[in-house]
Amino acid sequence: MSIFFATISLITLLQLVFLGSVIFLENRDPTRTITWLLILGALPVLGALLYLLFGRVVRKRRLSRHKQVRLEQTEEIMVDRQIRPSAEDVDQVGDSPMNKKLSRLLLNDANAPLTLNNRSEVLTNGKKTFRALFSAIENAKDHIHLEYYIFHNDAIGGDILNLLVRKASEGVTVRVLVDGLGNRSLEKRFGELRRAGVETAGFYPVRFPFLSKRLNLRNHRKIVVVDGRVGFLGGLNVGDEYLSRNKKIGFWRDTFLKLEGDSVNFLQTVFLNDWNVVTEEDIKGPLYYPQSLQLGCQLTQIAATGPDSDWGSMLQIFFVALTSAEKTIYIETPYFIPDEGSVMALKTAALSGLDVRIILQGVPDHKLTYWASHSYIEELLESGVRIYRYTKGVLHAKVMILDSEIGVVGSTNFDIRSFSLNFEISAFIYESAFAHRLEQDFYQDLSDSQEIELEEYKLRPLSIRIKESSARLFSPLL
Repeated sequence: MSIFFATISLITLLQLVFLGSVIFLENRDPTRTITWLLILGALPVLGALLYLLFGRVVRKRRLSRHKQVRLEQTEEIMVDRQIRPSAEDVDQVGDSPMNKKLSRLLLNDANAPLTLNNRSEVLTNGKKTFRALFSAIENAKDHIHLEYYIFHNDAIGGDILNLLVRKASEGVTVRVLVDGLGNRSLEKRFGELRRAGVETAGFYPVRFPFLSKRLNLRNHRKIVVVDGRVGFLGGLNVGDEYLSRNKKIGFWRDTFLKLEGDSVNFLQTVFLNDWNVVTEEDIKGPLYYPQSLQLGCQLTQIAATGPDSDWGSMLQIFFVALTSAEKTIYIETPYFIPDEGSVMALKTAALSGLDVRIILQGVPDHKLTYWASHSYIEELLESGVRIYRYTKGVLHAKVMILDSEIGVVGSTNFDIRSFSLNFEISAFIYESAFAHRLEQDFYQDLSDSQEIELEEYKLRPLSIRIKESSARLFSPLL
């Protein structure tokens, strides 16, 4: 028996040494590396299981091949429309150094062409969002594409599915793509939907978690494209809570964006690429990219980022945005777990005299991320950053406004997961009128928030500090 236990101990030790070496040699962010090594040392068996579930890195080359195929397939259409990626397009953003720098980075880093013929509508909260969605879907003539991180099979989810079934019966092509991890309740209806003519797919479904390297890579995008002419993106998933119908959660504050014009082409490309990754269906052609009418002069870039990106993408983009602003930086994010570079950029901006304000959750929907976010507050307050807790309900909007010139709306949180692990999508719009529209909501949210004062925050009890520090320690795993 002693020989048996000695053998098991030796095997376990060798496995831990092997995993520790793998983690060390991956040359990742030092904080993440140290965190994994500490967990592995303190909790050998549990740490190994956690690493196998959440820690392994899938190489970008394996993830990017479908992306490149899709870009090549749509390039001909883009060239014909004169809206392909081009360095000369950057001149359209005017003389602002910030605009030029950011738009050029988006072009080179996220392959996000700059388009001019666009108009948009900011949809504040669930009621306006779902009303606009239902209207667009109801008027669909050819195809409806939906892509969501979460799609609940509840009242609002059922209403949308019933409408999709009806549109499919009318001859409209309907495709629904949901993340493969968090939508098991919807998967039960997939058979019914398919029999009704609705095409469905799950992004990176997880059948055997311990054997899947992609468990930790989630599709966090929220995209709707109707007939290639109308597109939506933002922070809202599909569920009753996003309409403030969940009594336990209460009021839900979120932002969605309706787009029309050439920028919808790139929402379409992102959806068709993601669909191709999952189904290997080669869907292309001018039918999905109809010629846009003359709608407006709103300079827009659609940035789709994720672990398949060649560079840091959204992390780099946010960093350049923060370091290029000259007057104001306004941020709304439910989950705030920045890297050290972003913290330095925010502190430097505030110390340089910029008006830097961040609205965070005051009513958390995830306690661990809530406390991790709060661990950054004191040092930011000390530099002059103004931070607020939203107290009216759950804040879930992902918005950034720079110098009252650039507005950003999308699915991207200001956290490590959105920067490095999730597939995300955001719209960058270079127009003061659009930025001012977002500022209206931002100022309203400020009135529904409580500002955190530095001296008062320093007096928080030790128990709170322990929660913050513990959550921050585990934040690389969130």
